[in-house]
Amino acid sequence: MAAAVISVNQRSILLVDDDTALCSLMVDFLGRNGFLMKTAFDGRSGLRSALAGGVDLVILDVMMPLLDGFSVLRQLRKSSAVPIIMLTARTDQADRITGLDAGADDYLPKPFGPEELLSRIRAVLRRTSGLIDKASILNVGSTRIDVQGRSAWRAGQPLDLTAVEFDILEFLVRAAGRVVSRDELTTMLFQRAATPYERTLDVHISHLRKKLGDSGNDSIKTIRGAGYIFSYGSEP
Repeated sequence: MAAAVISVNQRSILLVDDDTALCSLMVDFLGRNGFLMKTAFDGRSGLRSALAGGVDLVILDVMMPLLDGFSVLRQLRKSSAVPIIMLTARTDQADRITGLDAGADDYLPKPFGPEELLSRIRAVLRRTSGLIDKASILNVGSTRIDVQGRSAWRAGQPLDLTAVEFDILEFLVRAAGRVVSRDELTTMLFQRAATPYERTLDVHISHLRKKLGDSGNDSIKTIRGAGYIFSYGSEP
């Protein structure tokens, strides 16, 4: 009996990796799970394909010829908010932080199982699908969010947020006045619990605070040992 195909409304993925054997396997596996696949085998062609548009998500390897993945990511983030999952054979935590600092939505070390990659793809696409059935406009203090338009403002000024930063802000604003645990946020973002030494969430929270103008962390407060809380009375 053929494996069941999971419908994902024909989302398109660009896979940028110089490992042609891995690309072939991933194209076959993700194609059987309903995705439309595009490939590029070096950084320059991957950047051109991503900037051309027409893709819902980019899977980007770090170590590639002509232009490495970090350079592609930085260039892409200058003009595009397309969700990006980084891949790397390196195990150094500094690499993961570099990718997140540059605007990656998630990070997956090699080797990885195809099912784990599929799960992370689904999680990222769920966050960025825009299929919201809750209140479309949220206002807390001087912070305003247009959920369907995935736009946010602080004291009337637009915020330039990545997809992950927007999702964190929306989640915290909806829970304003309540402590949100790290596990809640990590589960919402990545469909998994937080690990003790993982800094992924910390990096995103730090970037979000800077963009909100929180010099003293006055909007997103850290509750030691418990999580984070978005203050009702936050002002820039």
